[in-house]
Amino acid sequence: MRVALLTEGARPHSRRGAGGWCDRLAEGLPEHGFELYLVTGPGGRGGAERLSPAWRGVRELALWGRRPGGRSPGALRKRQYARAYEELVGALVMPGQRAGFGAGLYRLAALAREDGTLPAFLGSAHARRTLERVWRLPGADTSAGQPLVCDVLVAADLLEQCLRPLSAPWYGTGPGGLGAVDLCHVVGGGLAALPALAARHLHGVPFVVTEHGLHLREQYLGHREAPYRWPVRALLLAFFRALTEETYRQAAVLTPGSVHDQQWQRRCGADPARTRVVYEGTPAVTRPAAGPEPAVPTLVWAGALEPGRDTELMLHAFAQVRADLPQARLVIHGEEAVPGYRAHCAAVAERLGLAAAAVDFAGRPGSLAEAWAGGTLAVFSALSQRSPRLLADAMLSGRAVVSTDVGVAREVVGPTGLLVPARDPRALAGACLALLRDEERRGRLGLAGRLRAQERFAVEPVIGAFREIYLELVSQYPAFPDGGGGGVAGEPPRPFARPAEYWLADGRRAAEAQDGPGGPGGPGGPDGHAGRDGRAGSDGAGGSADEGGDAGAQERPGALAEAV
Repeated sequence: MRVALLTEGARPHSRRGAGGWCDRLAEGLPEHGFELYLVTGPGGRGGAERLSPAWRGVRELALWGRRPGGRSPGALRKRQYARAYEELVGALVMPGQRAGFGAGLYRLAALAREDGTLPAFLGSAHARRTLERVWRLPGADTSAGQPLVCDVLVAADLLEQCLRPLSAPWYGTGPGGLGAVDLCHVVGGGLAALPALAARHLHGVPFVVTEHGLHLREQYLGHREAPYRWPVRALLLAFFRALTEETYRQAAVLTPGSVHDQQWQRRCGADPARTRVVYEGTPAVTRPAAGPEPAVPTLVWAGALEPGRDTELMLHAFAQVRADLPQARLVIHGEEAVPGYRAHCAAVAERLGLAAAAVDFAGRPGSLAEAWAGGTLAVFSALSQRSPRLLADAMLSGRAVVSTDVGVAREVVGPTGLLVPARDPRALAGACLALLRDEERRGRLGLAGRLRAQERFAVEPVIGAFREIYLELVSQYPAFPDGGGGGVAGEPPRPFARPAEYWLADGRRAAEAQDGPGGPGGPGGPDGHAGRDGRAGSDGAGGSADEGGDAGAQERPGALAEAV
């Protein structure tokens, strides 16, 4: 089948690469044809240089830069845009009109597809006047402050950039159009979900949303330091909150990266019946365990140097460990995320009487594997553990883990490590001392943690989960819901890049015998891809499907259900 992966390449307040996980998904499902749609920063190429060469195509839309050029709408169309924009803005600032967000959004998308003048309207004085009028209506939520003229100008510009994906040249059933794919897969949420919402509304294409760390939560954290006045921040957060709720409401399946994230999604309106936890797989599961422990008892702490990671708690706990084990050492790996925080932590260590020989601010490690190998224990002292990635990596090293019981820690570590309350240096020090004094228990927990992480974070279960999700989704939705899909020369439309019979060994050999390996039905033929409208394209999914799907189809009798 044809799958469109939509993700953000870069954002002003939250860095997110497009490679890595997306590459592993596309390489793990070679029977499907993947195309990548990136919404990027002003410079473009938001991570596309790091992508696997196996992608069928990469399409980008630059955000946060200069508004794209284009003609302005006529008077009648301008009034239509203004009514839709007024409905959308009203849903952001009027508590009783929040249900109108989706209607305004989809009306803007439909108008933008008809004439392509949405960016020009959103950058016009008419749009700014509409925003100002609605924002200052009686009953509007101005708890963050009354909007000034400068706030209207800044907010209008930011909303234009946020809504820019609605005017992307990605809609329709032609080559590269989202209407020609079998489903969309949104990775990361946020503005990358806008094209999927528009494709679902315009073409009936279902979409999946995968979040490894909630996008809305990142927005709330990032906008604390945004360079805007509070009324603008409140309006933008209202936009992202409404967008998140609409995305969760319209998504066919939600796949959070942890149960912790699943609970947050439910609080934002996600339907539990359409939510499935799929852990973020990592190739580090094949990494060998760390070697022998260092001769000196060593605690290893890794993470960004910022107050949320609570490095101070680690230093206070280590001071108590050092009082009982004077030979113990602490190695802190991480880069400074808040200016001056490293110097602050060094001053705390000095006040606690910890010599420089006992505490080593080692900076960014060459690799995490090297960092864990240099310690006896891996210790986490964070106030909030939002992502399981770092915890899982420490467990894969085979070192025993001690962590504060926050966020995903209990879900990831489980019974294979020691969990202590946050902000409790005595409890953290006691857990570290208990393991430093018991080598047998330390080894047992380290091995159990490694096995648990290998089971939960292997890449193969992730690939298998999405293979099942894709097939289940496409089986529930019509191939051509908008009535298109007329075949070439009167042939019936094909909902997949390959007919199901191709994946049967006899049918595939017959097709190759008739057309040849490079013929119309062969792996390299020009007709290897049929769009949602049944038209053939030269950039089809046939190449990637043939490379990874043939051997499995010959070896497994049940490969048909997996490979369609």
